[in-house]
Parts: sequence; C-alpha cells; structure tokens
Amino acid sequence: METKDMMLTSMLTMDKGENEGEREKGREDVGREEEGTQQENGRLVLADGLAERGPKNLTSGSGQQVSNGFTTSTPQSPREGPGSAACSGGTASGPGGGTGSSVPLGGLRTLVVQQTSLERPRETWSKKMDFLLSVIGYAVDLGNVWRFPYICYQNGGGAFLLPYLLMAVFGGVPLFYMELALGQFHRSGCISIWKHICPIFKGIGFAICIIALYIAFYYNTIMAWALYYLLSSFRPTLPWTTCSNSWNTANCNRYMSTDHNVSWSNSSTSPAEEFYTRQVLQVHLSPGLHQLGSVSWQLALCLLFIFTIVYFSIWKGVKTSGKVVWVTATFPYLVLFVLLIRGATLPGAWRGVVFYLKPDWEKLLSTTVWIDAAAQIFFSLGPGFGVLLAFASYNPFHNNCYKDALVTSSVNCLTSFLSGFVIFTVLGYMAEMRQQDVNDVARDAGPSLLFIIYAEAIANMPAATFFAIIFFLMIIMLGLDSTFAGLEGVITAMLDEFPDVLAKRREWFVFGLVCVCYLGALSTLTYGGAFVVKLFEEYATGPAVITVVLLEVIAVSWFYGTNRFCDDIQLMLGFYPGGFWRVCWVAICPCFLLFIIISFLAFPPEVRLFSYHYPPWTTVLGYCIGVSSFICVPAYMVYHLLNAKGTFKQRLLKSVTPEPSNNQHRDFIVTNAV
Repeated sequence: METKDMMLTSMLTMDKGENEGEREKGREDVGREEEGTQQENGRLVLADGLAERGPKNLTSGSGQQVSNGFTTSTPQSPREGPGSAACSGGTASGPGGGTGSSVPLGGLRTLVVQQTSLERPRETWSKKMDFLLSVIGYAVDLGNVWRFPYICYQNGGGAFLLPYLLMAVFGGVPLFYMELALGQFHRSGCISIWKHICPIFKGIGFAICIIALYIAFYYNTIMAWALYYLLSSFRPTLPWTTCSNSWNTANCNRYMSTDHNVSWSNSSTSPAEEFYTRQVLQVHLSPGLHQLGSVSWQLALCLLFIFTIVYFSIWKGVKTSGKVVWVTATFPYLVLFVLLIRGATLPGAWRGVVFYLKPDWEKLLSTTVWIDAAAQIFFSLGPGFGVLLAFASYNPFHNNCYKDALVTSSVNCLTSFLSGFVIFTVLGYMAEMRQQDVNDVARDAGPSLLFIIYAEAIANMPAATFFAIIFFLMIIMLGLDSTFAGLEGVITAMLDEFPDVLAKRREWFVFGLVCVCYLGALSTLTYGGAFVVKLFEEYATGPAVITVVLLEVIAVSWFYGTNRFCDDIQLMLGFYPGGFWRVCWVAICPCFLLFIIISFLAFPPEVRLFSYHYPPWTTVLGYCIGVSSFICVPAYMVYHLLNAKGTFKQRLLKSVTPEPSNNQHRDFIVTNAV
C-alpha cells in the first residue's frame, strides 16, 4: 500500500443550545472551507456535494443527517479502510498518525477527515466533451467506412442488421460498459489495474500493450497511403484518371463516364487500380512475403509526417489530445454528410442503396453471417485494447460512464450504418457508369474499396479535386483518432506501472514509443509492405485480442466477482446495475467471445491480396505473431506464483485476491463523535 498522510483538517462542534443563525453560519463556513480546498484530481469534494451523495454512495445502512448538512454513515466496503476514522472517547486517529481530540460540549459533534496524498495528482479531462469525442474518435475508425458496408451487403443486406444489433446489445455494449466502469473506478491503466482485480491476470495488461504495438506497426501505414493520395490530389487532373503515366501498363483502360467506346475485358485494369498498386504500393516489384524489396522513400516520408502529428498531439497527455479530437473526431462527420448528399444526387445511386439494404433472410441461416456480425461489432467498439480503461481512468469518479457507454456505442453503430449509404450510393453510380451489376463493382473489400473504387468514382465527379482532398483528409483523421487512443492506452499503462521512472519523463517516453512504432512499421513501407499489412490485420491482432478480452471478462466476473463489481458501480454512479448487465457479464459475453474464437479456429480465413495467395508458411508465421502477445498471460501467471511466498495454496489464494485500492475518490469520512 502506498504511503498516505492522514491529516485532520477540521473538527466542527456545535452545541445543542446554539441558535439557528449560528447553525446557518456554520454551514456556510464549512462550504467555503471545503470549496477552497477542492483539488484538480477530484480527491476533495464540496461539502454540499457530499451531503447530496451521502445516501447513495456512502451508506451501508441508514444514514443520519447532522446539523452541518453532512450525512453520517459507516463505510460499506473494506476498501474504505485507508480513509476511515473512528471516534471513541472523543479521539480520532488515522493510519498516518493524525489525531483529533474532542471537546466535551455535551452534544452531537461531527468530525470531517480529509485524506491527502503525497503522490502526483492524476491528470483529468479538461471537459466532459473531450472524453466523449476521444472515445467516439477511437471507436469510429477506418473499419466503419470500408468494412461494415462490405460485410453488410455480403451477408444479406438489411437482414444483416438483425444479427448485428443482437451481437451489439448482448456482447459489444456490455463489454464496452464494463471497461469504462473498471477504468473509472480504479483510475489505472491496463497493467496496474489488475492488482486491484485479480493479480495473477496481470499478464493481460502486458499482452494488450504488445497488441497495441502491432497495430501501430501497420495501421498508420494506411494513413501514409491516404496522405500520398492527398498530396497527389493537389493537381488540376487527378493522377489516377489517365493511362499515360510512367506506371501504367498496356491493360490500362480509361473507363470514364464519357468514354462509351472503351472495351472492358477481364484483363483490363482501371487507372485508379494501377495508381494504387503500381505507384503508391509498388507491389509489382515484390514477388511476395519471402522477398519484400526496398523501402519506398515516399511512403517513409509520409509516415514520418503522420507520426510527427501523433507525437505532438499526445506528448502532453489527455489535455492536449482532448483538444485535437475536436477537429479529428468531428471533421469526418462533416465530410460524410457532404459525400452522402453528393452521392445521393448521382445517377444510379438508388441501385447501390437497394443493393446495400435489400434483405436476404435466407442468409441468416448461415453461421458465417453471425460470425461476421460478432466480429464486426467487437472490433468496431474496440474493448480489450486498453484504450477504454485508459480514457475512463482520467474521468471524475462520479462521472456517469453508463450513459457514456450507451451514447458512444450508439454513435458508433449509427456511423457504420451511415457509411454504408456513403459508399453504396457511389458504387451504384459506378455500376451505372460501367453498365455492370453493383455486385461486380463492389467485389473489393478493405482498403481497395477506398483507394480504388471510391477514388475512381470521385475522379468522375465534377469538382473532383475538391472531393478527393476532403475524402482523403477524412481517412487520415479517422485513422489519427484511433492511433491517439491506441498509443495513449500503452502510455497510461506504463506510466501507472512505473510512475517513479516515467511520470516526470512522459515526453521522452512518448518520443521513444513513437520511434519504436516507426521502426516497426518500416516492413510495411517496402514494395511488399501491403502483404505485411494484410498479414498483421488477419493474424497478429484479431484472435489474440479476443482471447485476451475473454480472460478479462472471466477475471472480472468470476474471480473479482460480479457482485463486487456491481457494488463498485453503485458507489460511483449511485445505482446498482440491472440483471441484464449482470447476466451478460457472467454468461453471455464469455459465450459471445468464445463463439468468435471457435469460429476463427474452425474456419480460418483464406488470406489473399490482389493476385497473391498467401502460402501455408505465412499462416504459421501469423499464428506465431499472435501467440507472441498472448504468451504474456501464462508467462506472468508462472512468474507470479514462483515469486510469491508461502505454500502453493497460500500463493494461489493470494494471487487471486485483489489488493485494497488506494482510491483517491473516498475523500471525506464523516462520523459522529460519541
């Protein structure tokens, strides 16, 4: 337990014979005194605020209203220990040695004990909106724009919304709510939080940090591609609209809406496709993963610029990143609405919308549809990456994280649905222009949908340069929000775990972390870098993070205990979670995650990119990368048991017993002096 210095700040005495005017004066004095000592990190609360919260947060039995406006109570949990004080014989003492002697005035007296700490105050969000925008920016990422529309039409169109919503209600949102509540209550990152939940599972935190690094290795490369497109858009004629460039081949056909005499064959390629594959990625210079080739200096410079923005956005903490997200989290919505209005006015847009939403109810009989729905909602909301724990840990203790979870998860799902209209109105236009079916136009998924199909559609619009600039700006900002969040999860975890070493060196630590991420991303900047991005996306993060979250839910619900967790939420929010949430945390969420893991193992994805089919050895490599992060969990369990003292049974019991939390939100313990 960290050293605490208990100080007795005030002892209010009031005689039974005092008149009412003096009583009112006493209340005002207390209010002024406590208001003046309120600290930034929320350790001290206003006297009148405590009076209001008393019945719902500090009571375990019936409370008494005393003359100075406070509600008296006894602590409801043994966690209250470090801040509690007992009065006996007119004396109060705390573990720090502070003692208050009472004056025998013959009446009811109240002791207000303030707990202070010598540790650094924890940073907090400047505004509530900073937190909400940061969470929304994290949850709404590139996957909402390219993956959801593709998954939706592939799995029955409008019929897919049914399994998607069911998986969200019973799986995604409960996990989202659980992580926000855990982070806000324990005010810790994804590593140090486990000593207050179940110490033997601390390896989960290290696994999360490694997974976050893997994501940083490839996710930012996609933003580097978008930046390359953005810089190439500042031209009167977009470079992916013509076939007369140095990178074009004989198969290139300029298939514009005005070119009715162009013959399109199966071997034909569009100028947008050749610009993406041969100029931006240059994948034709690499035969595959066994020979990646040299690093593209253009992409290396683009990625360096991206990481520079990332560093100066997060180097000072959430107070700076919370300001940046006011732009990066709101601008994409402005662009989406502009593109939606523009897409709706294009000829053939209705064909895309019908294709997007036309329900195919027979698809619901396929297991694949339910697997895709579960995986999509899980990766869209993003529990298990340590980000929600980190962001919530900077909240005030009594912040309504329940409402935040419902609002942000709803915004995320609605954004995915809206993105489908933005994408498919344009795909309908492309089908009309090419005189093809929408299915033939929408055959590509992932980044290809944005960088080939959508880029080509934009090139056919009036004011193509303007729409290209705002579209690729939107892609960059969607990615930046998620990068801010992912790295902040790692930074918060490490700073909380090693405060003595890193707390005063945050800027240098963030600089080192960004450098590691840039060096790790160099393999994705090679000529075969797109193959590496696909490998990381399929194997390095997905199965590992789902397994980690499964263990997290089991540790919280079965080891820490659902009742104890719900008591924590009641202490924060003033109400006990309903039966629906308890059932989800205990049974439904573990089954939900187990379902995704088993389906992934039973039906491993067939990985291919463009014309390159990944050989069998790459599958083994992918699983090894995934296991390299998850191995932290059993490794730490063994390490913890070997270093504990006592018999094996004593070690095991201690390893699953949470340590008392020196939470700084139990600021005042008010008790009667007898």
